[in-house]
Amino acid sequence: METLQNIIKEIENDSRNKAYTERGIHPLLQVHPQAKVLIIGQAPGQKTEAAGRLFQDASGERLMDWMGVDASVFYGGQIAVLPMDFYFPGKGKSGDKAPRAFIYETYHQRLLQLMPDVKLTLLIGQYAVKRYLKDKMKRNLTETVRAYREYLPEVMPLVHPSPLNFRWQAKNPWFAEAVIPALKARVAEVLK
Repeated sequence: METLQNIIKEIENDSRNKAYTERGIHPLLQVHPQAKVLIIGQAPGQKTEAAGRLFQDASGERLMDWMGVDASVFYGGQIAVLPMDFYFPGKGKSGDKAPRAFIYETYHQRLLQLMPDVKLTLLIGQYAVKRYLKDKMKRNLTETVRAYREYLPEVMPLVHPSPLNFRWQAKNPWFAEAVIPALKARVAEVLK
């Protein structure tokens, strides 16, 4: 059976991650064998990569608030985080570059096998939603998030908790009115 340490070593030794490894950057993921909630997000941003810890920023504060947990619970072993890329993929023309596809293709299923007790998976952002929901995704991310009940109790699609999404949230008040309370309730149920 594979171990987390062996997979992380393989990630660090993967030639496609050489530029990061040479700079002393470690892959960012939070895998716990006893995790009950799994967050599959986008790729770490530049600030997150520099901090060396996932969601230790304004997006993380908002996500914890949406989930109804504090940092001690978020980082305490019952919540795992598996980004679509374990490194900051760089800046693109309009925002960050997309996560590199090989991370999902090579490592995700193997890491998921190390977390057999996951009861709820939060898919954050379009990259995670597209990869994991595939043909079950609606026309776009907004419609997929609005249809969150169709994916429960195992999966819940979400928009990214970035403070930059304030316009989207202002245009979609149903998210705060329905989705966030449902998310808090489901997380509390899973973690009890």
